[in-house]
Amino acid sequence: MKLFHSTMSVAMLVAATSAFAQTTTDLVILPSPGAIWRTLVGHWEKQVELTGDSVVVPPPSAEYARNGRVGASTASHAGQRESVLFDWHELWQVSLRFESRTPLDLRPYQQGTLEFDLDVAELAKGSVRVKLSCGNGCERAVNLMQPARAWAGKGWQHVALSMSCFAREDADFSQVNLPFSLEGTGSGQVSVANVRIVRGFRPSLPCPDYRTESVTPAMLGESWAVEWWLPRHRQKLEDKRQLVAAGTPPEVVFIGDSITQGWENEGREVWRQHYAPLHALALGFGGDRTENVLWRLQNGEIDGITPKVAVLMIGTNNTGHRAEAPETTAAGIKRLIDEIRRRSPKTKVLLLAIFPRGEKPDDFLRGINNRVNKLIARYADGRSVHFLDINAELMNPDGTLSKDVLFDLLHLSEKGYAIWQRAMDPTLQRLLKYPQ
Repeated sequence: MKLFHSTMSVAMLVAATSAFAQTTTDLVILPSPGAIWRTLVGHWEKQVELTGDSVVVPPPSAEYARNGRVGASTASHAGQRESVLFDWHELWQVSLRFESRTPLDLRPYQQGTLEFDLDVAELAKGSVRVKLSCGNGCERAVNLMQPARAWAGKGWQHVALSMSCFAREDADFSQVNLPFSLEGTGSGQVSVANVRIVRGFRPSLPCPDYRTESVTPAMLGESWAVEWWLPRHRQKLEDKRQLVAAGTPPEVVFIGDSITQGWENEGREVWRQHYAPLHALALGFGGDRTENVLWRLQNGEIDGITPKVAVLMIGTNNTGHRAEAPETTAAGIKRLIDEIRRRSPKTKVLLLAIFPRGEKPDDFLRGINNRVNKLIARYADGRSVHFLDINAELMNPDGTLSKDVLFDLLHLSEKGYAIWQRAMDPTLQRLLKYPQ
């Protein structure tokens, strides 16, 4: 295995972990003595430190994940870790984290690049992201699924990402504990070597512009979605065609993510009773963010119909996947409203507040959603766009969530869908009576 060797001494490597030494040298993460970085391997339930040559992490406790596995092993030379092999199978989230034992000041590198070599052995059923921290509680990632899949079996590839890929207006690189991490989904096997953060600006790959990502139409590019997402879109076009051909075009369409898709699962009995008589169409896709819904709308999902009401609820994946700024998610939602209005001017848009998530009121991601809801409430004009917040109906009086309503503190149970229907019904019935 050919690696790009470093001539940096152990002493300089140690110095690189000092906040003061970083202004004159690259920050080298690999190759390095194993003791310099705290290297953690794991999944959503457990992280295990890689202290020797290899480690295998016990599988998650959930029944659906008990056949999953994740582990790592090292290739060493002259007392230094030269590369790490990261191997995982049938798990939706795994990580290989290189954590600093003391906080790092990465501000001198903010105009530089994060560089590493990647050897992809297998990634046909998975994806990989590169992540680093950007302040207290802040971690941001770049999805490498498409190029990494193309590199499978082709040996070592050099990757250079601009540090701006991980920066936002609120980023704080003065005390960083995670200068490099790989995250995997599905199944895969990759090796990483020659990891460093350099002052020079020489990126080899682009990254999405976070300022416009939420309003730029795109298909959902997650490893667990690529096999079903586009076929589901095509099936929804066919469902719509059949409704129109039968002379029963939908009076209501529901547009959103997995919470809307849940009308076909946990909410199917409530749907059968209340929305099937309206020939309603559920356009919910698990994992969708605003840009994915925008792509679907621009590719025909409401073309050729004029529903009386379009129920729109989207944004929690912008929050969960990217911890996106509320203003950016709100801009994506506004773009969707405009697209619906352009394609079906007579349709009333019933814009729902993003539902609560996380068990307690101070949940970090719920807090972002709450800030989004304050912004999007302003989009209601009382004529074409109507805003409705039913979140209080989904929560306990103290603001906590119950798993009998949101079974995983994000997605609704059958009881949750019944609450949604009851809380929304007065507004929906009023809008359905409006002449078109």
